[in-house]
Amino acid sequence: MIGFVTRGERQIAEEGSVGDAYDNAMCESFFATLECELLERRRFASQAEAKIACFSFIEGWYNPARLHSALGYRSPMAYEQAMEVQPTEA
Repeated sequence: MIGFVTRGERQIAEEGSVGDAYDNAMCESFFATLECELLERRRFASQAEAKIACFSFIEGWYNPARLHSALGYRSPMAYEQAMEVQPTEA
């Protein structure tokens, strides 16, 4: 993956980490779920309505209830609660 960074008046090409297939996988999975579960199922009267629907989808279902494979098939809230209970090793 190549990105561009602006330094002064120049743009410099920079590469992401090589062989790291995980860096975009979670974002792509999220946006695919958002598109399939919300955006393809309804039409929005305005951009503001779409923003509110996206926020409600993320905070009302995706974060609190959806099971994530990267979290051991737990919801993010259940994962965070489990992490709070575990004592940390020093």
